[in-house]
Amino acid sequence: MGLLSIIRKIKKKEKEMRILMVGLDNSGKTTIVLKINGEDTSVISPTLGFNIKTISYQRYTLNIWDVGGQKTIRSYWRNYFEQTDGLIWVVDSSDIRRLDDCRMELHNLLKEERLVGASLLIFANKQDIGGALTPEEIAKVSVLDLCNGLEWHEGAELGVDG
Repeated sequence: MGLLSIIRKIKKKEKEMRILMVGLDNSGKTTIVLKINGEDTSVISPTLGFNIKTISYQRYTLNIWDVGGQKTIRSYWRNYFEQTDGLIWVVDSSDIRRLDDCRMELHNLLKEERLVGASLLIFANKQDIGGALTPEEIAKVSVLDLCNGLEWHEGAELGVDG
């Protein structure tokens, strides 16, 4: 199930949603946002703070907060948690050596009280690169530990997209 359909269920009457897009550095967050918005992706530099893009889709307005993922700025992610409706966690499917770091950071995020109630989409990016893990393999690595350590609420769904 895609992120938009998950959010529709939660916020049927509201038309503006705040989406927080995070992940490790170089996972492709900015490229994803620019591609969705139909913008040029030929020259992209690392995000040293955040970018906000507003995307209108059907009757919805999505305010996507694309936050940099460098290790030195991850501690500032918490400044963006308030009123988040959806969380997109972007995984570089080809960066197998940092998969444990990726899982650990996602687990830390999901312990944050201010993110309770936000829908989660794990986006398995860079599927076109040889040797990349499949979305199913990403889900096994990311989700197995999640299910052991977190409380799931009735009707909770987890989307993994690639």
